[in-house]
Amino acid sequence: MSAAAVRVRIRVTPKSRVDAVEGTLADGTIRVRVRAPAEGGRANEAVIALLAEALGLRRAALRIAGGSGSRDKWIEVEGLTAEEAGRRLRIRGER
Repeated sequence: MSAAAVRVRIRVTPKSRVDAVEGTLADGTIRVRVRAPAEGGRANEAVIALLAEALGLRRAALRIAGGSGSRDKWIEVEGLTAEEAGRRLRIRGER
């Protein structure tokens, strides 16, 4: 992790009806739903694309730092503070 990167914990639901950031769970985890199935890394790619768009960043600024084969993942985000990343994702989940 670079000095300017933060980690965000997410819980992914693959094969959903829509791609959406749904909000924050009680423990601070961000709930994310993607249409892509969890096969061949397609759901992970969809998660990165969705979060990059929600955060207003390039896909290259995000990477899966942990849990690539799990529903619970750590996403490393470069270019935002933890507070700003959380705010943008929470706002997105409230829409």
